[in-house]
Amino acid sequence: MLSLTKKAGYGLTAMAHLARRPGQRVSAREIARENRMPVSLVMNVMKRLCAAGYVESVRGAGGGYSLARRPEDIILGPLLDETEGTVRDSRCKREDHGLEPRPHGKACPDADTCPHGNPVHRIHRKLRDFLQNVSLADIMGSRGNMSRLASVGTGADDESKETNDDA
Repeated sequence: MLSLTKKAGYGLTAMAHLARRPGQRVSAREIARENRMPVSLVMNVMKRLCAAGYVESVRGAGGGYSLARRPEDIILGPLLDETEGTVRDSRCKREDHGLEPRPHGKACPDADTCPHGNPVHRIHRKLRDFLQNVSLADIMGSRGNMSRLASVGTGADDESKETNDDA
């Protein structure tokens, strides 16, 4: 099943920390200290997020990190891809049969014939679709927001799409 790395968790926590301080610059040390995370990991994650354009960095006295985008404009799917690489589904079974594993981010060449494929691929697509529809602002919002998010992708239209899109 889908699992996120500590690095992804640290990235989300750091981004939420910055979002709670709009217009302020915050040091990686402060983020690490206030959220009980290792400073070195926070610094590495912030460097990646800065390079990807999610975070701005200012060096020197009064420097630190701030969000480069509004929380509403930061979508979790691409953000998580940046912090931990492409979010993948459960381990591909191709290796168990002496075949090369499916390349990251590519469609499985055996999706139509894989005995594990259809349900696993559907779940993976649902999770990826869900993450493409959730912003940083959404996960920081009220419980009502989270209830709305829980219903994303549960409409009847999704069911008909699934049956036509099993790969």
